[in-house]
Amino acid sequence: MNPPFGTARRRRIAVALAIVALLFPLATGIAAAQSAQGASGTIVVDEGETVDGIEGVAGTIVVRGTVDGDLSGAAGSIRVAETGRVAGNVRAAAGTITVDGTVGGNVEAGAGSFELTDTGRIDGSLDIGAGSITVDGAVGGDVRAAADSVVLGPNADVGGEFRYDAETFTESPDATVAGGVVEDDGLRGDTGIAFGPDLVPSWAGSAYGVAVNLALGAVLLLAFPRFSRGVADRVGGDALRSGGVGLIALIVTPILLVLVAITVVGIPLALVGIGAYIVAIWVGSVYGRYALGSLVLDRLDRPNRWIALLVGVLGVAAIGLVPWVGGLVDFVVLLLGLGALGIALLDRYRGGSGVASEPGSVTAE
Repeated sequence: MNPPFGTARRRRIAVALAIVALLFPLATGIAAAQSAQGASGTIVVDEGETVDGIEGVAGTIVVRGTVDGDLSGAAGSIRVAETGRVAGNVRAAAGTITVDGTVGGNVEAGAGSFELTDTGRIDGSLDIGAGSITVDGAVGGDVRAAADSVVLGPNADVGGEFRYDAETFTESPDATVAGGVVEDDGLRGDTGIAFGPDLVPSWAGSAYGVAVNLALGAVLLLAFPRFSRGVADRVGGDALRSGGVGLIALIVTPILLVLVAITVVGIPLALVGIGAYIVAIWVGSVYGRYALGSLVLDRLDRPNRWIALLVGVLGVAAIGLVPWVGGLVDFVVLLLGLGALGIALLDRYRGGSGVASEPGSVTAE
């Protein structure tokens, strides 16, 4: 008779707790916006409605009413409608950001496109990095804008300085800028919500990525040692197949999720699927790194799963510092790991062993 908390069950409890801990910051961010979040992944503050603040991740964020505090979030699109007011600051990342209404504080954002329309007003400063930027409303303070295209419209009324960095800049003669317009070629990369050198050292992001990948890899190796080894063996045994399956999964899965989300009934399933897809990409990328490290150590006839994880994660991180090459290698590693993970899970579902022997029996611990 097996004890109620055997080795396998303890491993699964450990990995469940680890996943909860890793995803907790995202979960709290979503919960903070529950009062204004709909089932479709849209956060809406209706006209006549007042909320303390918005902090969340959604497909769309729309403010038609009043936000007494700050608006902080990431979304496909963010809009402060003409009837909308955000009393505090706006700090956001989105595909498109449109301000038709009023923001009482500062706006600091990164976006594909940003527009402050002729009815929009920002009482504080505007710090924006985007693909295209249009300022045709009122800004009480300074403007720092970096984009491929920057337009200063005829209704623009800037109380401070307008500093920009753009390949194409258009200024209407009717625009009013109290502090003058200044072109600053070094502005790009130092605007928006990105962690520029003045906020965080350049190596901090890379170090954090290495740390969390090592942490997840350690959890996977502890919780599922034989399965993890099996995934690595698939990459080494048939890299072409693993990469092909990974590419198909990467492209086809979002399409299927969109098709599922078309119906109202399918929306909750699609949201769950998006979460699972994101987790699978992360797990697959870590498995790809582990597999790469295992291949190196196997060639040296010095197999060790822990060193393989370390070599793989650090190696890919180091290569990632090389322009172009780093991004390509990272992408290939993701495809290999994601494909091998998918094949292993499918084999397990079909009832196949789908795993190599226990790492302790084939590797030096």
